[in-house]
Amino acid sequence: MQSPDGAGNVAAALRGYRMLTLGGSRKAMANSSLATNDVLAAVAGHDPQLVGELRAALLGGAMLYADLLKRARCDANWVAAARRLSSLAASFSAAELQVAAEEALVAAPGDPVALRRVTRAILNLGA
Repeated sequence: MQSPDGAGNVAAALRGYRMLTLGGSRKAMANSSLATNDVLAAVAGHDPQLVGELRAALLGGAMLYADLLKRARCDANWVAAARRLSSLAASFSAAELQVAAEEALVAAPGDPVALRRVTRAILNLGA
């Protein structure tokens, strides 16, 4: 049964994409923006203006945490930024971004490959 507030839609969208892990398939990551769109639409009740505001909040937060990653000079700051980015991505079902953040979590501070993956995942969210 579906609730009028869209909670059933959110649960269904999240259930379909929780299986993604660091070893997840490229197809699952390609569906990441679809999952994010589904979650945003379900949460916003298909209100295009609210979907836009939520997407802007996701992108703004992701860019903030990516900037913190770029500026991190010690392990503690790097790990904190990567964890925050991963949590943000998980809350919006942004699987590609979550995978990139988890990869950054185990990388060395300032790792250019990890930073590129995070940047690419954020750009893919905005597309």
